[in-house]
Amino acid sequence: MAEAGTGFLEQLKSCIVWSWTYLWTLWFFIMLFLVYILRVPLKINDNLTTVSMFLNTLTPKFYVALTGTSSLISGLILVSSRYINITLQIDFIIQNGISECKVWRNPLNLFRGAEYNRYTWVTGREPLTYYDMNLSAQDHQTFFTCDTDHLRPADAIMQKAWRERNPQARISAAHEALELNECATAYILLAEEEATTIVEAEKLFKQALKAGEGCYRRSQQLQHHGAQYEAQHRRDTNVLVYIKRRLAMCARKLGRTREAVKMMRDLMKEFPLLSMFNIHENLLEALLELQAYADVQAVLAKYDDISLPKSATICYTAALLKARAVSDKFSPEAASRRGLSTAEMNAVEAIHRAVEFNPHVPKYLLEMKSLILPPEHILKRGDSEAIAYAFFHLQHWKRVEGALNLLHCTWEGTFHEVSVYPKKELPFFILFTAGLCSFTAMLALLTHQFPELMGVFAKAFLSTLFAPLNFVMEKVESILPSSLWHQLTRI
Repeated sequence: MAEAGTGFLEQLKSCIVWSWTYLWTLWFFIMLFLVYILRVPLKINDNLTTVSMFLNTLTPKFYVALTGTSSLISGLILVSSRYINITLQIDFIIQNGISECKVWRNPLNLFRGAEYNRYTWVTGREPLTYYDMNLSAQDHQTFFTCDTDHLRPADAIMQKAWRERNPQARISAAHEALELNECATAYILLAEEEATTIVEAEKLFKQALKAGEGCYRRSQQLQHHGAQYEAQHRRDTNVLVYIKRRLAMCARKLGRTREAVKMMRDLMKEFPLLSMFNIHENLLEALLELQAYADVQAVLAKYDDISLPKSATICYTAALLKARAVSDKFSPEAASRRGLSTAEMNAVEAIHRAVEFNPHVPKYLLEMKSLILPPEHILKRGDSEAIAYAFFHLQHWKRVEGALNLLHCTWEGTFHEVSVYPKKELPFFILFTAGLCSFTAMLALLTHQFPELMGVFAKAFLSTLFAPLNFVMEKVESILPSSLWHQLTRI
C-alpha cells in the first residue's frame, strides 16, 4: 500500500512538472508567434511600432487578467509541489521508520539482572528511567510477539509477560511458560532479568538458542503458506538473531573476545539484511579490544556509507584510526611552528567530523564529565549516545598513545552548543515557482493600480528586449543586398 501511494505521488508530481513545462513552453511559442505575425519584412523599427500600436489597443483589464492568471497557476503549482514534496518525505519516513528514527536501542545495552541490578543493590537507585524501560517494553512486544501467539499457550503467556511492568511478575510468567513448553522468549526474559551474573545469563541464552533454532526451522518451512506464517517466521528470526547476538556479547564480557568476533561475523553473514540491530557496532568494539585495527578499518569501509545512518561509534572510531597514525608524536607547539602534515590534517579533520556529529562525546572521553551507566536507548547525536559510546570506548582511546591529547587539542575548535541535523535544501523547482508566483502577483497589483504607467514600462521593456535584435538586423540589412534580404524575409 505504501509503495503504491508513493508511486502515485511520484506520477502526480511528474504530471505537474510536465504541465508546468508545457504551459510555459506554450506561452513562449505564443510570444514568438505574435512577433512573427507583427513583423514587417524590412525594418525592425516598423515592427516595434506595430507592437507598440498593438499594446496601446490593450486595456488594463487585459494586463490584470494575464498577470492574475499567471499568478494563480504559479500559486497552484507551488502549493501542489510543496504538498507532494512533504507527503513523499513523510511516506519515506513511515516506510523507513527504523532507519530514520532518532531514538535507537543501544547496541551495547547492559543486562538488567547481571549488570543494571548490581547498581541498584549497591546504591539503592534505579539506573534506568521509566521512559527508557517503556521503550524496551515496546521493543520486546515488537520483536518477540506475533498475532498467532494465542494459538500456543506458552507464547500467549509470554505475550502478556512482555506487557507487565513489575519485574517479578514478568519473571513469574516466564517460569509459568517454561512449565508448559520449551519457550525461547521465556529463556530470554530470565537471562536478561533474573540471572545475576553473565555466566548464568549465558547458560540461559544457550537454552534459548536450542529452543529458538527449532522454532525457526519449523516456521521457515511454512513461511510462504500465508500472512500469519510470514509474521511468525519474522518473529522467530528476530528471536534467533537476538539470542545469538547476546551470546556473542556474553562471550565478549567473559573475555572470550575472539570467539565473540567470530560469532558476530557469522551472524552478520547469516542475516545480512537485519541492519536494524547494528551488530557491526558490537563487532567494532570487540575488534578494538583485540587491537585488530586493519579489521576495524575494513568494517568501517563497509558501514561508513552515506546511505546508512551515522552513529558516534562510526564517526569516532574513524577519528581514532586516523589519530592513531600521528598521535604518538603529535605536539601542539611543533605543529604550530611547522604546520600540520597531511596525516595530521586528516586526523584533525576526522575529529572535526566526529565532533560535528556529536559534540557531547569529547567531554566524556576527556573525563571532563563523569560517566554513568549507559541507557538501553540512545538519542542520536545526543548526550545519551555520548555516554553509551564513552562507557565502552574510553579504554580504546586510552590505549592509543597520544590520541586523547590530540582530541583535547582539536575538539574545541568545532564544538557548538546544539547539535543539529543537516537541513535539506528545497528543490529548485519549488524556489523558482515561488519566485514566479510572487513576481506575477506583484505585476498584477501594480497593473491594477497604475495601468498607464505599467503600459509605458511594458513598452520600454519590449523596446529594450528587442534592441540587440534590432542592432543585428540593421547590420545584416547593411551587408546583404536588398533583393536577397527581401527574398529571405518572404521565406
